[in-house]
Amino acid sequence: MKLIKEKAYARAGLLGNPSDGYNGKTISLIVKNFRAEVVLYEWPELEIILTRQDRCLFSNMAGLVEDVRLHGYYGGLRLIKAAIKKFAEYCDRHNIRLADQNFSIRYDSDIPRQVGLAGSSALITATMRALMRFYDVSIAKEILPGLILAVEVEEIGIAAGLQDRVIQVYEGVVYMDFAEPLLRAHGHGHYEPLDASCLPPLYIAYRTDLSESSDVFHNNIRQRFLQGDPAVISALHEIAELAGQGRACLLSRDYSTLGELMNKNFDARRRIYNLSPRNIRMVELARSLGASAKFAGSGGAVIGIYRDETMYERLRQAFKEEQCEILKPITV
Repeated sequence: MKLIKEKAYARAGLLGNPSDGYNGKTISLIVKNFRAEVVLYEWPELEIILTRQDRCLFSNMAGLVEDVRLHGYYGGLRLIKAAIKKFAEYCDRHNIRLADQNFSIRYDSDIPRQVGLAGSSALITATMRALMRFYDVSIAKEILPGLILAVEVEEIGIAAGLQDRVIQVYEGVVYMDFAEPLLRAHGHGHYEPLDASCLPPLYIAYRTDLSESSDVFHNNIRQRFLQGDPAVISALHEIAELAGQGRACLLSRDYSTLGELMNKNFDARRRIYNLSPRNIRMVELARSLGASAKFAGSGGAVIGIYRDETMYERLRQAFKEEQCEILKPITV
């Protein structure tokens, strides 16, 4: 029996997010502290095994309420179904004949939910990898992120950009340029892997109480962008340029300037987004202790540079009091 296991990891945006959805530039890194995993094996019927995130049986009403508080109303089932559908449509569109065999698929994830660490796209990425191996289908590395994005945007209606899917496919650390001429000419951006040894000492802190989901935090920015709102266009352009400057800082190990760029990234975002006061507090707390800080994604988690172990310990204590976990991201 053919049995396939595939993983995809959480990610953190180092610079440039959220300009990836607006033809901008970003630098992102994989966070191997957390992963989504898919197990797929041949089966008489096509079967999706529900995981703990899609529970339908509870001991009482309080159990249901607690489950919704922790996981929301949407688990992984809709992501798995949408990924399978998009994979089948891709193969049909490219005249790829799939073997006449069904499968059972089960999935799990320990990526903290709704804190902007890209748990949804990680699960889709792992599913796509498993399907590709099961049916012996090859999809070009630079094309796969766009297919994963289409699962969320076209099938589920989640507002998102390419950044998360690129870093989860490429892993490591990647500088990305999503300029419109590149996307129009090639169907993908320019993706440049960077040496992870270039990274400074980084921390990631995230809320352990439920945060808002990504689609809430994207506000109405896309509508304002399409309407030509000068404040939105200016801020997103500034954020994109910070990623280009950050690439140079990484290559030269200029971590002092890199930290300043990360702070500017958040400040520009704050000018145009309606952000949760609790998430703003996370950034301000880290900065008050001398660290740089910005959102790692859509909100609920922050990433920054710390100077030494003494500073990291102060951060750990302060975030603990705010009901936040802190960690040092594992990238390689």
